[in-house]
Amino acid sequence: MKLYYHKLPNTMKNFGDNLNPWLWNQLLHGILDEDPTTAFIGIGSLINDNLPLRTKKARKRVVFGTGVGYGKGIPKIDSFYKIYCLRGLLSARVLGVSEKLAITDPAVLIRKVFHAKNSKLHRFAYMPHHQLAGKGWELVCRELGFSYIDPGGSVDNVLSCLARTEILLTEAMHGAIVADALRIPWIPIITSPTILPFKWQDWCSSIGLEYRPVYLDRLHHPRNRKDILLPVRVTRNWLRQKTSAAQLLKAAKNSSPLLSEDTCIERLATQLDERLEQFKADVFSGLFS
Repeated sequence: MKLYYHKLPNTMKNFGDNLNPWLWNQLLHGILDEDPTTAFIGIGSLINDNLPLRTKKARKRVVFGTGVGYGKGIPKIDSFYKIYCLRGLLSARVLGVSEKLAITDPAVLIRKVFHAKNSKLHRFAYMPHHQLAGKGWELVCRELGFSYIDPGGSVDNVLSCLARTEILLTEAMHGAIVADALRIPWIPIITSPTILPFKWQDWCSSIGLEYRPVYLDRLHHPRNRKDILLPVRVTRNWLRQKTSAAQLLKAAKNSSPLLSEDTCIERLATQLDERLEQFKADVFSGLFS
């Protein structure tokens, strides 16, 4: 059974995608391998019209907590799919399946393998979307005294930074999901229209919260080019960073952080664990052989 998840080109990395091998290799040790005839589809917005093509060798597709998103349509859910759970109610409704399958994002299972022991070092941290991360936000956070969490960093490094944070401002959805699972309040941010509200709304539906992001201007990152316009470029970058710093500080001070109820996250984690045990039992009974 082969783990399927979104892989970025070249050296680009994204925390949400990278959680897949990090988490599932711990929770499903001895089950996952390189056999593509069964695909295990976990963390990500992976249910779209591209899924059948990207798992074309699979005779069976195991869906565990995945959400609908991206693409131009959805695949027909037939006998080739075995759905154990979905990210949220919106995914279940779009697919036309039972809403009982809508539990929450499987990244919540991080509670089983990671326990924060670090003391809090930062009142606020900012984690941008991986496509919008860069030196500019690092400089903004440094000026404000915020921690900057690189969504392209290793899973261990991101978790360590989160564990030292009191309140997370994040444009990266899995930054918010993991923060919520670890009981770290979070504030959703949007700096670009490319951010997909549907997937946030889908997940928020599972934890009983309304997705109401704070909108900031997009920060264009400084370049290292050297030419006769360098003084102009330096001034322009400085002004952009000052604007972003003021907006981010306002968001941190004036926004009410979100956090699901303790009883809610415990219930969802238990339900995910039960579905995971059912999946393991099905594997060992030969259901996917």
